[in-house]
Amino acid sequence: MKLITETHADHIQGVLSCYDRVVIQGTLHPFCYAEGMTSFLKSRRIRIFDYKEFAKGLRDIITTNTEQIAKDNDLEIEYISKKNFRKENRISEIIKNRGDHPGLVHIFSALEPCTAYKPWHDKKTHKTFLKYDNSKGLHYYFYLIHKTLGLCYVRVPTWCPFRLQVYFNGHNWLASELKKRHITYELIDNAFMNISDFEQAQTIADNLRAEQIHRILNDFAKKYCPIILDFKLDYHWSIMQVEYATDIVFYKQEYLQSMYDTLTRTAIHAIKPQNIATFLGKKLQCNYQGEMGNNFNTRIEGTRIKHSMGSASIKMYDKFGLILRIETTSNDISFFQHYRTVEHRDGSSDAKVANMKKGIYSLSPLQNILSLANKRYIAFISTIEDKSVGVNNLNKISKNVKENNRTYKGFNFFSDDDQQIFLTIARGEFNIRGFQNKDLRLRLQNKTTSYVCRIIKRLRTHGLIKKISRSYKYYLTVFGRKVITTGLKLKELVIIPELTTQM
Repeated sequence: MKLITETHADHIQGVLSCYDRVVIQGTLHPFCYAEGMTSFLKSRRIRIFDYKEFAKGLRDIITTNTEQIAKDNDLEIEYISKKNFRKENRISEIIKNRGDHPGLVHIFSALEPCTAYKPWHDKKTHKTFLKYDNSKGLHYYFYLIHKTLGLCYVRVPTWCPFRLQVYFNGHNWLASELKKRHITYELIDNAFMNISDFEQAQTIADNLRAEQIHRILNDFAKKYCPIILDFKLDYHWSIMQVEYATDIVFYKQEYLQSMYDTLTRTAIHAIKPQNIATFLGKKLQCNYQGEMGNNFNTRIEGTRIKHSMGSASIKMYDKFGLILRIETTSNDISFFQHYRTVEHRDGSSDAKVANMKKGIYSLSPLQNILSLANKRYIAFISTIEDKSVGVNNLNKISKNVKENNRTYKGFNFFSDDDQQIFLTIARGEFNIRGFQNKDLRLRLQNKTTSYVCRIIKRLRTHGLIKKISRSYKYYLTVFGRKVITTGLKLKELVIIPELTTQM
């Protein structure tokens, strides 16, 4: 099967995959949990009920430091009082006037919800300690253009436990790396409209180093949250939110738009929950209780289709009418699994498939997982987009086939039995791990083992499935996946709606 990138190669400038939006959270041990903060106060011989005075002193240090930074950069701290205020729009206005050279751009302050602690005395145990409390506190937003990360921000709370939040965009990071290597490019918003060497740019994007990001984050913490210097503490950085985008950049808007509308509006009907799980490298279990679904939005910039599964999602939309973007997003990267070393509490360790760690050093393995998700989605929509080949293949499997003087009849999409077979073998979990005779019997009701054996032989003869060597498992061939997707789409979305129209 040819991918969209191959079929339309003459109309495509290039393809680029890299991180888009990345949000990192910094937690300060032992301040980040109530028991740790309690132990810290006791070690410093500070009374638990003096905690608020202790926290106020730290708040004053951060406030004084922020005011000094603003003064040194000739900036006014802007307090946000409106709920619908968009900081990004304000920053864009400022950058238009100041230019995009590195340095601090602006400082916002806002009163926002935050985790806090309060002193508590348990009358039963006669113990005094800190417990969690929901509160509101003053937060500072430092917007800056960093020489490596580009435009980013650091969110600093003024109240304990001082959880930092840092945002940067992978496209801005890549732009700075391209500039170092004298590779010309055109970057608008968070998308490359053109790169003189897409292949070299992809190589650079694939080599994002977490160590480099870690050093930059530590510098931010020391500068904007100086209390860590007084206590000689270090932040632990974890991935809070991440987006990974694959951009297919076309030469002309007209060419992309001629195929984009069909892709999105067909995908919203053709993509089922099993497919979504497959895109994200998952097997959909019958006891899955999380949220799943498709969502089609019409925005100012255009239309967008989004497929979600729990904390992860994959979406397709166009940017500026020139770029077809496939983007996988996660708000909890432990949703994904990979092969890694797992350390146990008894000190032992072994290598196995496990949930991904949320630490910043997961950026490298996560990049490969998200890239594969995008590629699987592109492979799926390529079968949707290629109409003519799909129709020809559909005709091919409808004819009888002879093998060893025996005739195997073709498949009919209007036959309930044949349609049930196709729907079964096209299930998402079978695309990942294959299927056996018993898997089909569980889903094809009242069918005997011999009958299912004949079905499998018929599918193999027509080239729709292939046996996995040294096993009893089968999987859909590329041809089979394309034919079934096209056939079901034609029947459900074209033929049946047309026939139901009243004359």
